[in-house]
Amino acid sequence: AEKARADFLANASHELRTPLTSLAGFIETMRGPAKDDPESWDRFLEIMYGQTERMRRLIHDLLSLSRIELNEHLRPNQKVDLALVVAEGVEALVPVARDKGLELELIQSAETAPIYAVRDEMVQVIQNLIDNALKYSPDGTAVRVEVSAGLDLEQARTFAGRRWPNAARISIVQSRPDPKARFAVFRVSDEGQGIDHLPRLGERFYRVDEGRDRSVGGTGLGLAIVKHIVARHRGGLMVESEMGRGSAFGIWLPLTSQSSSVPEPVPRDEDK
Repeated sequence: AEKARADFLANASHELRTPLTSLAGFIETMRGPAKDDPESWDRFLEIMYGQTERMRRLIHDLLSLSRIELNEHLRPNQKVDLALVVAEGVEALVPVARDKGLELELIQSAETAPIYAVRDEMVQVIQNLIDNALKYSPDGTAVRVEVSAGLDLEQARTFAGRRWPNAARISIVQSRPDPKARFAVFRVSDEGQGIDHLPRLGERFYRVDEGRDRSVGGTGLGLAIVKHIVARHRGGLMVESEMGRGSAFGIWLPLTSQSSSVPEPVPRDEDK
């Protein structure tokens, strides 16, 4: 635990040090060599604004992760319709997909999917996974969002992350439910290049493509946040990916009629 804490602080400090160093450098330049060159200030200020936004996103995600971990042992008790929350999340991100030249498709095989959840945290999970799929999808491709409900554990796992025969896959969070439990499932799949290093997914600050992640505004904490939210909700999270075909992230959560009988989850959490 002490080593994980030290690693986390070192990574967080490194992530903040880079934009701070950049800001300090531009301020020094504007006060010194470029003091009498106001024409270059607009370019400098644009870069400085970008670095400030990067720190803002990082601090927001750090605070969000801390808050989720603090409450991870508390089981949610609000009744939420996952199908409705997913539909609203897709609707909100359709303009973003359109601007990027992508198709965002919702495939809903269940009209309702009642679960016990914290609605805001479910919204965060849904938006995070869809937004990531949109960020890393090539122009002209599609991102598909699927929802189903009433599945047993084996069916839920298959729906979430066992759909592509030749794909590599990994379970990031697993639950140990009652054999009679039924689940709601949410899956986001894209047509990107795929993910080569699945075992490290969910680690804090890990980026599949560091240069590209930074350029699109990634903090390296998004999937870690998703992982802890899913663990708090006593669900499971699976990823499957095939190079050249794309990636899919699937989550299964116990339906309300079975939620009270679902034991603790088992997160695959090397950094905990």
